[in-house]
Amino acid sequence: MNSGGEVGVQIQQGRGLPDFLQSVNLKYVKLGYHYLITHLLTLCLIPLMALIIVEASQKNPDDIHQLWLHLQYNLVSIIICSAFLVFGSTVYIMTRPRSIYLVDYACHRPPSHLQVRFHQFMEHSRLTGDFDESSLEFQRKILERSGLGEETYAPESMHYIPPRPSMAAAREEAEQVMYGSLDKLFANTNVKPKEIGILVVNCSLFNPTPSLSAMIVNKYKLRGNIRSFNLGGMGCSAGVIAVDLAKDMLQVHRNTYAVVVSTENMTQNWYFGNKKSMLIPNCLFRVGGAAVLLSNKFSDRRRAKYKLVHLVRTHRGADDKAFRCVYQEQDDAGKTGVSLSKDLMAIAGGALKTNITTLGPLVLPISEQLLFFATLVAKKLFNAKVKPYIPDFKLAFEHFCIHAGGRAVIDELEKNLQLLPLHVEASRMTLHRFGNTSSSSIWYELAYIEAKGRMKKGNRVWQIAFGSGFKCNSAVWQALRSVNPSPNSPWEDCIDKYPVEIPA
Repeated sequence: MNSGGEVGVQIQQGRGLPDFLQSVNLKYVKLGYHYLITHLLTLCLIPLMALIIVEASQKNPDDIHQLWLHLQYNLVSIIICSAFLVFGSTVYIMTRPRSIYLVDYACHRPPSHLQVRFHQFMEHSRLTGDFDESSLEFQRKILERSGLGEETYAPESMHYIPPRPSMAAAREEAEQVMYGSLDKLFANTNVKPKEIGILVVNCSLFNPTPSLSAMIVNKYKLRGNIRSFNLGGMGCSAGVIAVDLAKDMLQVHRNTYAVVVSTENMTQNWYFGNKKSMLIPNCLFRVGGAAVLLSNKFSDRRRAKYKLVHLVRTHRGADDKAFRCVYQEQDDAGKTGVSLSKDLMAIAGGALKTNITTLGPLVLPISEQLLFFATLVAKKLFNAKVKPYIPDFKLAFEHFCIHAGGRAVIDELEKNLQLLPLHVEASRMTLHRFGNTSSSSIWYELAYIEAKGRMKKGNRVWQIAFGSGFKCNSAVWQALRSVNPSPNSPWEDCIDKYPVEIPA
């Protein structure tokens, strides 16, 4: 600045070329490489097609007449080839896997009087007289770090002092969750219960006689030849397992609907002891459930929300540590609960690694697979000190529904899969608003993405769930249209408040 107050600008001319590594955003280079490799076949076919068109344009009428005479003299060969072509096409059409469509789904939202605040949870835990001071302090710390909010829902029997867990109360909880979800589903889809040909219900910890599936058959007077299944003890990943079973049944039985009901029941499974590893589920698990309508009818494609693309299941039960890392047992005082091992996160990481090793080649673009393979070859053959290449799953999926099992689970997957905060927002907000609703949590997360208006036509969503056994299961869906939230969405009156800041 000179004495007159004017600003002087000096321009210095550089002699070298600019540093492109500093000036060019490398993510765009990687994106360009991804598009180049993905469309390599198309790019190679374009010159071939152009050559064929040029050659065809140079043919004169005499050439075309000679070709016609040649075909007439070889009429038998043409008929035989045509017959084989028709036969092969018919066999392919008849034996190819049927497309499975997700027509709609509904998530249960319990009544507001079942909401449990942190101070209410701690006060009731203290008044039961079952927990010592060390256990109460442990539960308080878990709640503060859990990622849960103040509006999650506990079973009605736990709101009494003393609590009233009973078979009748557990049945009532199951009825409210399952019937509440199914009533919404049937209302939103205009499907009559009598049209349902397959029913799959999953609930790990509550398996009465008659079964939960039988309760639904009785309630809605489903037809007598319905194929019904009741899955128990399969943990938080059982929702994906139930979809897989329904998918297999829909491949066999034509032109029908399948309903999948995923829930968990807490009434008789609250732990009233002082073993730390068994107290964690009390702090994380909450009331929730979802009902999903699947179809193999091509006519439902126009109104369906999603198409099932892939489903991959991984079971690590052959390993003793994995088998016992989530284990229902009695403590030394004879109190029953579910114990969570300290090795849980490491075991979940191993199961995830196995699962994505299978899923990766099915969903990742060829560019990512080549980079992974090249890194692996360099490391193995040349003994190079090369870090393993982590495929970018953000190139395969627009949305991620990670089971809201707890804050640590979401944090680890965000880190290991190199996801952005936006990709795990649905999981974090579901954990905050509804807690860990077990196998149904992935549907609350999908409903969150829809409520935010982010699901566009062609988008692919990856549902990842973990469960006892130990299991890691993945389902991949593709949006058939830009999806709007269905009526009575669990986020209907609160989506504008989210996302919220979650304390560290």
